Amino acid sequence: MRAKLDKLLQPKTMAIIGASNREGSVGNSVMKNMLNAGYDGVIYPINFKEKSVSGVQAYPDVLQTPQKVDMAVICTPAPTVSGIVEQCGQAGVGGIIIISAGFLEAGADGHDRHEQVAEIARKYKIRILGPNCLGIINPRLGINASFAHGMALPGRLALISQSGALLSSILDWSIAQRVGFSHFISVGSMMDVDLGDLIDYFGKDQHTSCILIYLESLKNARHFMSAARAISRFKPIVVLKAGRSAEGSQAALSHTGAMAGDDKVYEAVLQRAGVIRVDTVAQLFNMAQAVAMQSRPQGNRLAIITNAGGPGVLATDYLIRNGGQLARLSEDTLEDLANLLPNAWSYGNPVDLLGDADASKYQEALKVCLRDPEVDGLLVILTPQTNTDTEAIAQVVVELGQKTRKPILASWMGENAVAEGREVLEGGRIPNYRYPESAVDVFLRLYKYSIDLELLYETPSSTPVGFQPNREVAEYVIQQAKEKGRKTLQETEAKNLLNSYGIEVSRNKICATKTEALQFAKLIGYPVVLKIASPDIIHKTEAGGVKLNIRTASELKETFDLIKENALRFNPEAVIEGVCVERMVEKGYQLILGGIKDPTFGPVVAFGAGGIAVEILNDIKMGLPPLNMALASRMVQNTKTYQLLKGFRGLPSIDMEALHFLLCKFAYLFMDFPEIKEIDINPYVVDAKGGQALDARVVLAAPEEIENQQHLVIAPYPAEYEKEITLKKGDPALLRPIRPEDEPGMFKFLEGVSSESMYMRFFGFVPQFTHNLMTRFVNIDYDREVAIVAEVKGEIIGIVRIIEDPWRDTAEYSILISDHWHGQGLGNTLTDYILDIARKRKIKMIVATVLASNAPMIHIFQRRGFQFVNREIDTYEVELDLMQIEASAS
Repeated sequence: MRAKLDKLLQPKTMAIIGASNREGSVGNSVMKNMLNAGYDGVIYPINFKEKSVSGVQAYPDVLQTPQKVDMAVICTPAPTVSGIVEQCGQAGVGGIIIISAGFLEAGADGHDRHEQVAEIARKYKIRILGPNCLGIINPRLGINASFAHGMALPGRLALISQSGALLSSILDWSIAQRVGFSHFISVGSMMDVDLGDLIDYFGKDQHTSCILIYLESLKNARHFMSAARAISRFKPIVVLKAGRSAEGSQAALSHTGAMAGDDKVYEAVLQRAGVIRVDTVAQLFNMAQAVAMQSRPQGNRLAIITNAGGPGVLATDYLIRNGGQLARLSEDTLEDLANLLPNAWSYGNPVDLLGDADASKYQEALKVCLRDPEVDGLLVILTPQTNTDTEAIAQVVVELGQKTRKPILASWMGENAVAEGREVLEGGRIPNYRYPESAVDVFLRLYKYSIDLELLYETPSSTPVGFQPNREVAEYVIQQAKEKGRKTLQETEAKNLLNSYGIEVSRNKICATKTEALQFAKLIGYPVVLKIASPDIIHKTEAGGVKLNIRTASELKETFDLIKENALRFNPEAVIEGVCVERMVEKGYQLILGGIKDPTFGPVVAFGAGGIAVEILNDIKMGLPPLNMALASRMVQNTKTYQLLKGFRGLPSIDMEALHFLLCKFAYLFMDFPEIKEIDINPYVVDAKGGQALDARVVLAAPEEIENQQHLVIAPYPAEYEKEITLKKGDPALLRPIRPEDEPGMFKFLEGVSSESMYMRFFGFVPQFTHNLMTRFVNIDYDREVAIVAEVKGEIIGIVRIIEDPWRDTAEYSILISDHWHGQGLGNTLTDYILDIARKRKIKMIVATVLASNAPMIHIFQRRGFQFVNREIDTYEVELDLMQIEASAS
């Protein structure tokens, strides 16, 4: 399907349907824009009334053009579009841009038109951009298939926008600011081509160095996540997300639901995808400039060099206020600076060189600060003063910037007086900003981007792979509630559910009478807690339905009746099933673990400070399952509560690894049961001796909610691909998907692979397997890649892999077997198994490259019907048409 997008975005022939001579019409604007853009291809205006449009011969429809049309732009009224798309399908058009409005945004009739056009496009396999979009611009190819005013300048930024009006404004601004683009794309209603398609496309586009997105909402969230997580590893994606509403929380029953606003969920999503999130259009381009010009900082410690104290203070204030650190310059650095600078210098960071600082002073200060290991990045500030040579100082910054891996940012403050210096910085790839706060903001976002990317590659120190929850118990608890027609679990049921997933809960029992409550309290020991048990009262504290620290039987008797009276006063219609009695537990910290089923992204988990003030504290971080220990650790560290949990003012740290494991188990529970709509553990109390869930509530989804929602947007570990086999010599082996924690095992596996085998696998070039490279092999997106390892007694002995293209048409195959295990049929077994998986995933074609001298591999391909389609000097290109084989078999 990439070829279809090529026809849409890089057409050699184009039809403008609705092209018009009428001034002011969309068809007239698109036609003029194309004629003035410098397009080398062929343009066919389509107008059944006119013989020519703008001096170019017109045709009544696309079926009558002299050449086959790659891409058509439709500018006609919405009711005519379905018939035109049908004609385009008959004419073999590969891609269509529907500029016309009047579809999803136009009520029931528009919705019907949308579905009708989409169905026709699917029938002919046409890729559609829009409808209700501005169009596309590709300056490199001279394409301006839009009704925008003006033509974008050529550059290496691809801009994708869900707002055509914003795109027009940015285009006008970019021309004035001389910002260039590889592509300008307005996606409109995203009938077909969506953000995931375009991220995949521009990720592979050699003319694009950075992808910018204006995002309002997502439709195909899983496709977006899969594409973004794949592409952001090697090409930066910067997203301006509009809308920070919490509309989805209005009907929420749990604490998590009440706090899980749209923006918090998107924050977790974009962080997990490895993209850079910004808040303004200015930040969008500031970040694009920075990631294109500078390396990422390894820490958040910034050194500031300035010739004016005030801007240095402003930069420092912004840095500290937004989570950065002022670099603590070493004694050696301070001494070197003191020897170089006037006596009146600042003797610290910010390094104030004073107003008369010339290029040599800047140069020496920069050199000294760059040597300091405590410095992760530099901000150079210049204010124009008498005799300040802004160009010479800029040249010094450029020269030193080319010799360091630490990022250097600049703020040349002013306009005309510093314009020439800015030109030097720009030409020398030093990002420069009018205001120091803007530069600091870029530095901090670069640092966050750096740690987000590291998390994509990080191998967890340990993960709960061997975790074996009791799913049967969990299923029984949920099924019992569903059979009784209840949407909420009783607290005892909720705790049984948690306990089945290894989450420790307090011992408890719902007691219908005081006598029963007294007997149970005596059994577990005082003090105890009493809580009302009612499916109609979710927040028990608000109803006066919770009493703590009951120490005697007489106190229990009195409180038992009081709790029931309070509950009925709060909700006279409530069904009271009894009073829950449990042992009173007191630990140092109260936490909340929560989960909510987001309508776009499915399960989202939350962690933070808990207790009755959870909404007021609002110290919550969201995350997307599946979680591993590294991801769980990141969630915990991003809360303010983390500072307490790791030990504060002499108090011991809690067991952090156990807390991370708890989050993973909680996420697994939420993942495994789509029936769960909302879930809270609040509070989960914890101290250095351990933790326990004291209260839990679970809300179940209605059947239609389960059917209408996508469950997971990140593909979890595909346990269904695990299989036990027996090798030729009788050794039992396990075939299973690769996991992030396989990194040490993969290094050990490679030790057993001979140089000859490595030569056959990598065609002469054997990469140096560093940690960063190995994590790319073991930390994969199961949505678009499958790697199956063969394991004997816990040791990896072979691996086979298929990597799908973004459009699921083709997958590339590769295999490697440890030399000690050659001759046991493992190559054949792994190949057959991965081909079977490919068929189940509906992959159409398997392709591979093999050395002509690799006789065993050639034999494997020949036996399975691979076609040898191309031969270079010493390699074959082979392919296997799985669809054809399947058709032949049937």
